[in-house]
Amino acid sequence: MSQKISETSVEDKKSGKDLYSYQKGAIDKIFKSFDDSPEDYHLLYQLPTGGGKTVIFSEIVRQYLKNHKKKVLVLTHRIELCKQTSSMLTEFGVHNKVINSSANLDDQADYSCFVAMVETLNNRLQEDRLDISDVGLVIIDEAHYNSFTKLFKFFEKSFILGVTATPLSSNIKLPMNENYNELIVGESIESLIENEFLARANVYSYNVGLTTLEVGANGDYTVKSSDDLYMGADMLSRLLQAYRERSKGKKTLIFNNGINTSLYVYDAFRHAGLPIMHLDNTATKKQRKQILTWFRNTPDAILTSVSILTTGFDEPSVESIILNRATKSLTLYYQMIGRGSRILKNKSSFDVIDLGNNFHRFGPWGADLDWQRIFKYPLSYLDNLMDDDEIESFFKYEMPDELRAEFGKSKEVYFDVKKAYVDSVRSGESSKVILERSIEQHAYICIENSEDVYDALGLAKMLGDDIDFRIERYSKCISKSTHNFLTWLKDDYRLKLRSYLRENFDRVFEEIHGHPPEE
Repeated sequence: MSQKISETSVEDKKSGKDLYSYQKGAIDKIFKSFDDSPEDYHLLYQLPTGGGKTVIFSEIVRQYLKNHKKKVLVLTHRIELCKQTSSMLTEFGVHNKVINSSANLDDQADYSCFVAMVETLNNRLQEDRLDISDVGLVIIDEAHYNSFTKLFKFFEKSFILGVTATPLSSNIKLPMNENYNELIVGESIESLIENEFLARANVYSYNVGLTTLEVGANGDYTVKSSDDLYMGADMLSRLLQAYRERSKGKKTLIFNNGINTSLYVYDAFRHAGLPIMHLDNTATKKQRKQILTWFRNTPDAILTSVSILTTGFDEPSVESIILNRATKSLTLYYQMIGRGSRILKNKSSFDVIDLGNNFHRFGPWGADLDWQRIFKYPLSYLDNLMDDDEIESFFKYEMPDELRAEFGKSKEVYFDVKKAYVDSVRSGESSKVILERSIEQHAYICIENSEDVYDALGLAKMLGDDIDFRIERYSKCISKSTHNFLTWLKDDYRLKLRSYLRENFDRVFEEIHGHPPEE
């Protein structure tokens, strides 16, 4: 693996002689399993996005057809992947037929390889219009999707090879180890980065309060609760701020959980005069093509979307990924970030802005995950992920740089609410003293950076986010967090801070400076 890819990815290596050593090694392992196992064996192969899995299974198809008299079926879950797979097989010299809703099956005997989407194939098989009696090998791309399992009953005498970047089922009720006998783990993301096949992700995680999100029947956050959070003025403002801090001028993909959120993002960025387009699954083929062409040809383009671009979309010039959503799906986390991992001549890294605490939940993209253990014990892995309350308990409020500059005379502006609560409990004090001490500390840094009480009151107005953070942390400590209680407490805190400043400004100013404020 000493040769560097100069353009998009490993996918560019089309012919058998151009395969890299790890790809050849994977193929050897897969064929060994094929030779050593019964004809109905189910094998799963894991390889990161960008590692060239389509290249690998195209070469497997080529070699299989050369040495066996049976046919091959390749299954995908989206029409874009169907077309890409068919094209790749053709470049490997495999004569193949795409089975779509309009395909004429009268000539199926002329083909030894078929490519199909799950639903279309299922319909054809139910209609008994496709002869699968001589299919010896079934390859399933993006095998973590569970839509494929309903077809397994049709291929009880076929060797099934599932391929995925993340061998963790999209449905926790249907673990992959129930449908596959064995997992072969391929090259790691870190190895692909080190050998210059993938770009490295620079992750910037912004702490977000997610306790209002609800989890749906599929195990992930519901679109409605996500919309309620991410369509709010606070999150839209935070998104714009994060974009300006880390991504301005870079080609950027923004992933959202709901179409409504994506449309709000589109409006907010347009209003800010930024070059942005919105794409979701309601777009026509013509609209989709126009938008993606614009995105490809515009250096500082921003594209906001839902999950439509997580698979089957490769644009190597993407420089920044923004996760404007939270997810409990490890697979989705890897897919979204993977959209930026393609390398170019002048691109060896890309940025990831995380606005969903996903980094805290799953760890760094490309971390050394034990895929074998995840495959064998998926529930254990999922159960050990930190929940939102636990993640947020480690958060520390950090002032934005512009605001921190307003408090430049203060060495420290942070107040540890959790520590103050623990100290108060140990001392047998009422929990109310926490807020009193917090107000005193807020007042102190306001006075420390002011010439008069009016300056201090002005600075206190800028502390809204810090105050909200402290109140929410306090409410968790005392296990009381109803909406009405939090709203009252935040308003009461602000009133008491202003009152404290008016009553104590002169005294605290003199304590700090050694002389009273000038008249």
